[in-house]
Amino acid sequence: MQEAETDREEGDADTLHVGWVVYGDLDRRSGGYLYDAEVVERLRAAGDEVTVVSLPDVSYLRSLTHNAGRGLRRRLRRVAREVDVLVQDELCHPSLAWANDALPAGTPVVGLVHHLRSAEPAPPWRRRGYRTIERRYLRTLDAVICNSETTRRTVTELAGPEATAESVVAYPAGDRFGEPLPAAEIRRRAHEDPFRVVFLGNVTPRKGLDTLLAGLSRLHCDWDLTVLGSLSADESYAESVARLVGDLGLADRVTLAGRVDDDRLRAELRRGHVLAIPSTYEGFGIAYLEGMCFGLPALASTAGGASELVTHRADGWVVDPGDPSEIADALAPVCRKRDRLARMGLAAADRYRDHPTWAETASTIRAFLTDVSETD
Repeated sequence: MQEAETDREEGDADTLHVGWVVYGDLDRRSGGYLYDAEVVERLRAAGDEVTVVSLPDVSYLRSLTHNAGRGLRRRLRRVAREVDVLVQDELCHPSLAWANDALPAGTPVVGLVHHLRSAEPAPPWRRRGYRTIERRYLRTLDAVICNSETTRRTVTELAGPEATAESVVAYPAGDRFGEPLPAAEIRRRAHEDPFRVVFLGNVTPRKGLDTLLAGLSRLHCDWDLTVLGSLSADESYAESVARLVGDLGLADRVTLAGRVDDDRLRAELRRGHVLAIPSTYEGFGIAYLEGMCFGLPALASTAGGASELVTHRADGWVVDPGDPSEIADALAPVCRKRDRLARMGLAAADRYRDHPTWAETASTIRAFLTDVSETD
């Protein structure tokens, strides 16, 4: 980085001016965008000023070309001179891995990591490329916020001993829907037919919907599946899922609802029995926690940080990614034995109660940003 250069004015010592770099905007209320939006909202409610810097949301290769653009570098430098600390969503790493070199010293740069792209399954040559670019990006940071201990561990391993960034874990929350479903309703719902499975997430290969369909097709009970999430994030994959539904003869059991508003989401979670997202990788998984608010045991995968939330056979299941037989083996008993489903639903609601709220998560992040800005 260059010599210290700042135009920041002294403001209220008890407030922060935070720059927040994201792709697109914060209106996309899913996954990492939900995390960012919830924290930004609470920082502002606490009296802090947050300047959102929106970068074009384009392909990975096109994002790399942003580093050569003088306009982006000038924009980042201008914002960095005005704020106390600059937070960058790590999803933006291809646009910033070299552009960060132009930032003035004196304003700490903090990466917010939901999960590393290089941790996702991909051909070896592609993962090597992702690792090289992400490693370079991570080494430009002064500090890192991670959404799970698993994410922090992968960040530390990739950045290597040369990286000196301090870090904190601030778990996502799921309390935007308020108090958990009453125990009596969870018990009563457990005995309703059919057995109702909910998938919540954009329909992309990483979320494992094809594996879920294959697993559900092996169940010998009356079930249905409602898929809630964008069908346009990866249109070719969404089309392949629709074909798979037909090929498996599941058209009368599966509803591809697409992206829905919070009222519809709340209603579907309230009527569901299980939330199933067998992702090939998940840094943490906000959706699992939101399902637990409604007493839904979570079916997650062993890949990533979901096991920090989901306890196998207690409040959900943790299965190997890409294995339909494990999904069938997990769900068949609760499809048949509804008392067991009720117990797991109550355990899921208890797990939700024990988890930090968005207010607590934002407080953790604010304290960390304050420390980073004062020690830089």
